[in-house]
Amino acid sequence: MSNESKRTRHALNRRDFLKVSSGCMAGVAGVPMLSVSSPALGATPTSAYPVMEVARLSELKPGTTIPFAYPGPSSPALLMRLPEAARDGVGKDSTIVAFSILCTHKGCPVSYKAEQGMLICPCHWSTFDPAKGGDLIIGQASSSLPRIELRIEGDKVQAVGVEGLIYGHHTNIL
Repeated sequence: MSNESKRTRHALNRRDFLKVSSGCMAGVAGVPMLSVSSPALGATPTSAYPVMEVARLSELKPGTTIPFAYPGPSSPALLMRLPEAARDGVGKDSTIVAFSILCTHKGCPVSYKAEQGMLICPCHWSTFDPAKGGDLIIGQASSSLPRIELRIEGDKVQAVGVEGLIYGHHTNIL
């Protein structure tokens, strides 16, 4: 066979193949990825947070803290009724908030210090402000505490979701 007939039979040489495949990869990288549970595909999400009653609204006086686990038993959390309105707080005065108590630095359990109005980690002193959505104020942690999403249903304060990843978990959903 002549070189001419070989070229027609194998029209794509190595250099052309690399050019075409690089272009295809660049094109694919620019396309948004759709997951199986993507609403764009008409499917519903496959996982959802449980709805859990945490406290009765009528029993929550300012300064009250209630420990609980959400979304599962290995996820300790703390519900608080702060003396003043909080970012993302619920209730009539937006004073009720909840957070995972696992520090985002090394997973040590933080505790609420009412005199300072802060959640403080005893291991490395990372300090989080519950009135500001659990934002990190100072310390070794690199992110805010995961916020437990709450809602009020009648006299019930319910946990309905988590904003942020709980320390030590690959996913918050069990």
